[in-house]
Amino acid sequence: MSYYPRIRDLREDSDKKQAELAEYLGTTVQYYGLYEKGSNEIPFERAIMLAKYYNVSLDYIAGLTNIKKGLCHSDLTPAQQELLTLLPELSEKEKKKLTRILELLKDL
Repeated sequence: MSYYPRIRDLREDSDKKQAELAEYLGTTVQYYGLYEKGSNEIPFERAIMLAKYYNVSLDYIAGLTNIKKGLCHSDLTPAQQELLTLLPELSEKEKKKLTRILELLKDL
């Protein structure tokens, strides 16, 4: 899995020691080290704790995105929020047309 290097990189980027993270997670240094090596799966609850600790998304920790902050509804402007509320009302054909229109507008 790709999130093991992420938790090591996050820890190193924040100048933390494995012991600090182990204490925060309520585990031993040895056990935490196994998370970073990929030898042990990180329990979901601990992954959430790490995401909160580093203020990143679970998707980032899991390697599903390279964007550290997840896209929160609150990160959107009111206009963006309004557009998103309209999307479910569109058919797949309409969504494809809208995508093409947006790409054309972006290129202008």
